[in-house]
Formats: sequence, C-alpha cells, structure tokens
Amino acid sequence: QVHLVESGGGLVQAGGSLSLSCAASGRDFSNSAMGWFRQSPGKGREFVAVINWNGRSTNYGDSVKGRVTISRDNAKNTVYLRMGSLKPEDTAVYYCAASGLSYSVVMAEYGYWGQGTQVTVSS
Repeated sequence: QVHLVESGGGLVQAGGSLSLSCAASGRDFSNSAMGWFRQSPGKGREFVAVINWNGRSTNYGDSVKGRVTISRDNAKNTVYLRMGSLKPEDTAVYYCAASGLSYSVVMAEYGYWGQGTQVTVSS
C-alpha cells in the first residue's frame, strides 16, 4: 500500500521560513514526478511546486516563485519543500503528491496524495 506522509508544518511568523518533508513508502517513486500543492479554506487546491524524477527540472507556482525550493532524495524516497519569506496568504494545508509520469505540471496527473500538513503564517 502506498503512503505519502508529510511533516514539518506548523505555525510561523510572516517573513519566517519552514521546511516540509514528504516520505513515500510502498512504491519506488524514483522514476516519478513529485510535487507539492496547497489548499486554503474556501479555495481550490493550488499548484506550488513540482520536480521531475531526477531532480533536474522543477516548476513553481507564480505565487511562491522565488520563495520556495523543491528538492528530492531518491535514495530516501523523499521530497522536500523549503519555504522562505512566508506570508499570511501562504497559510494552507500543504499536500505532497506523486505522479505516474517522470515529469508533469498538471495536477490531475498526480494520482498519489498524502494527507497534508498545516502551515499557518501569522502576521
């Protein structure tokens, strides 16, 4: 059974930093794209960042570009999201996801999802 487990969320002040991790188990995702998405109350799920299978290609949502970095460690089957210069509007549940493709920026092509981790940015 496939599991994606996010960790690292929490409460942080505006301007601060936070690092999220997502550990996958039950399947080897070393050949798969992985990504981070987020959802705020009353809003749809939003694309944050994706990374291709070998970590050499990344893509970021416009709202976070320049403030976050996605990376992965295939030996650990883990993907990371480092976030800085956080804003209150970054408050959301952050979800890790994995795709069956080697690279994709299309949310619908991510079929494996974690339960999410809450990030709250106070002003």
